[in-house]
Amino acid sequence: MTTHNIVSVSGGKDSTATLLAALALDVPNLRAVFADTGNEHEQTHEYLEYLEEVTGIPITRVKADFTHQIAGKRKFIETKWREQGVEEQVVLAALEALQPTGIPFLDLCIWKGRFPSRKAQFCTMELKRDPMLEQVLMPLMGRGDMLISWQGVRADESLNRRYLSECDEVGGGLFNYRPILKWDIPAVFEAHRYMGIKPNPLYSQGMGRVGCMPCINCRKDELREIALRFPEVIDRIDRWERLVQQASKRGAATFFAGSNAKHPKGSISDMTALEVMEIANIRQAVEWSKTVRGGIQYDLLMASDQNACSSSYGLCDSEWEPINMSEAA
Repeated sequence: MTTHNIVSVSGGKDSTATLLAALALDVPNLRAVFADTGNEHEQTHEYLEYLEEVTGIPITRVKADFTHQIAGKRKFIETKWREQGVEEQVVLAALEALQPTGIPFLDLCIWKGRFPSRKAQFCTMELKRDPMLEQVLMPLMGRGDMLISWQGVRADESLNRRYLSECDEVGGGLFNYRPILKWDIPAVFEAHRYMGIKPNPLYSQGMGRVGCMPCINCRKDELREIALRFPEVIDRIDRWERLVQQASKRGAATFFAGSNAKHPKGSISDMTALEVMEIANIRQAVEWSKTVRGGIQYDLLMASDQNACSSSYGLCDSEWEPINMSEAA
């Protein structure tokens, strides 16, 4: 029986620490897999290339494809929406927008007619778990081998993850293994330092998350940093909002509205689709990210240097120096 060790790598600190743990343990048949959502920053792709170079482990790229789902929705809209009395201009706009772009995150949202949210975080399953399962794990199953899926999740990230087990059996010889489940953030970065691996440079540029940019769960200060340092990202999300809006039966789709049921002007549940688009689009979210005191006053002390280091993990205090392995021994 052969054991296959497969590490999910996102370019973030936790998945990198998980890959480093597997390397330190010298496990056999080690593979790394990256699920490309199409919503990552270019620096994350460059970091993956860096990881391949310094670890010697090739990273397989997988992508979700929603061509079939989008075609199915087009057929549904052409018949059912009209039967339901949806305005013809809405139908035509949706049909125009429902064209596969090859960008997994955008195609997923066009198909769904909305962006993911904290209460409906379908992006993780559709863009990461399923492509890895279908394209990497399932082809290896049924041979009598053991497949160990290494996952870089930590218990202190969320309430749901707090109750995960370190290892569980999925079936068909597949096991989920979470070696850093009980680690804290300092331990994660210490693993980088010990193995001589630099963290993703986005962590020194105000990012708390370096998978999707932005993530639907990104912090207020993180959104502010994105707008300051990478305005082209905000421009892209603005374009995506308009495309997904066209594909939405409600005629509205905002990147963060689903994640924020409340708005300074009141509950968005009582507003029309156009009212939501007016006050809760990505541009308005960026303006809000520049404020303090509940969004009623601009932060006059806000940093304006896009080249300054602004790590929330203390990575700016000194230059990153890996531990000397011979001295550590």
